[in-house]
Amino acid sequence: MAPRTRDEDRHLSGALTVEELAPVVGAKALLRSRRGLSTAPAPGRQTPPTFTIKQLRDAVPAHCFERSLARSLMHLAGDLVMIAAMAAAIHAVDGAKWLPLPVRAIAWAAYWWFQGAVMTGVWVLAHECGHQSFSPWRSVNNAFGLVLHSALLVPYHSWRITHGNHHKNTNHMDRDQVFVPHTETEYFGSDSAAAPSGGAFSEALSEAPAAELFGIAQMLLLGWPAYLLMNTSSQAHPGRWVNHFNPSAPIFEPKDWMDILLSDAGLLVAFGVIGAAIRSWGFAAVARYYLIPYLFVNMWLVLITYLQHSDVRVPHYRNGEWSFVRGAVGAVDRDYGIYNVLQHHIGDTHVAHHLFSTMPFYHAQEATVALKKALGPYYLQDSTPIPRALWRSWTQCKFVQDEGEVLYYSSPYKAVE
Repeated sequence: MAPRTRDEDRHLSGALTVEELAPVVGAKALLRSRRGLSTAPAPGRQTPPTFTIKQLRDAVPAHCFERSLARSLMHLAGDLVMIAAMAAAIHAVDGAKWLPLPVRAIAWAAYWWFQGAVMTGVWVLAHECGHQSFSPWRSVNNAFGLVLHSALLVPYHSWRITHGNHHKNTNHMDRDQVFVPHTETEYFGSDSAAAPSGGAFSEALSEAPAAELFGIAQMLLLGWPAYLLMNTSSQAHPGRWVNHFNPSAPIFEPKDWMDILLSDAGLLVAFGVIGAAIRSWGFAAVARYYLIPYLFVNMWLVLITYLQHSDVRVPHYRNGEWSFVRGAVGAVDRDYGIYNVLQHHIGDTHVAHHLFSTMPFYHAQEATVALKKALGPYYLQDSTPIPRALWRSWTQCKFVQDEGEVLYYSSPYKAVE
């Protein structure tokens, strides 16, 4: 094999994108083998960290771990007031028939977008409950979490259990619970060296920008219900229909049985309330005020979590190399602008959250400043505009290698001659 060029080295270090690499290598051979140059950093670039979780905790001011029910309720009240105010405002605008139709249409679009963003903030507060960071009391946390998540059609305890396992096993290839990468063989099929069935044109078409955009839209729209209903992007359980509603599912333990049934009951109550609202005001009204913003909540949830864990710099591990600290620091903090505030900083303080999940979100910014110094080069942050970051992760984070203990995302080559 010929030595890598300087541009290939830039690509492997993350400085050169797949598209920029196109003129550097021959595409035909890559298409024949259905393999591409890795977008992973050069092997061995990051040695295992020597710091311990205790050392990292000691680096964070002690008050950052203090939980306050009053403070959490204040944030919840703020979210609910914003939700009610936006609903009242759009109701007034919709009733103002003297306003031109295009103005009312733009107002509704703005309502759906921002209501979805603020409702995502409520989702995050329910997420705080699942991590027992909403208050110092478990019963209070679970009561608020059950109500808030059920209102957003989330099975609270079912999600709490699998999400907790995700935190315990982050970036472990065999134990993590979400965004588990495909291996190269899984991605290409059992014969990854075989030529594409439709030839180079079929291969190029499957990876055309329009197809990639469709894949992104499908993930943002259907990714969350697919995860709940079919355990999509999690560990495979061949021959089993694995979902978050069956207490006998292999993702749960026998002791979880009653919690899963309670979560299902919470959803039944929520669907009953939605049904009563439809009978009173009609499906169109319920869809406009609640269901469409709810879809945007799902979009935000998948977008944020996908970008937290899908990046060419994030390593995944098998047993020999995995540790809690190595897995926990393998997340990316990203800047969402005003949405950082509306969504309680779930996107820009995720590394701190993975290291210390019971830390309340309102202390996570201060903790992140301290952790950046303690983590040094192990702290991953990206200020790339979100649409561009999403495109980059979607096109470059396709699979990891079949062999090895420390694995990085790779992507099939995307150009044709």
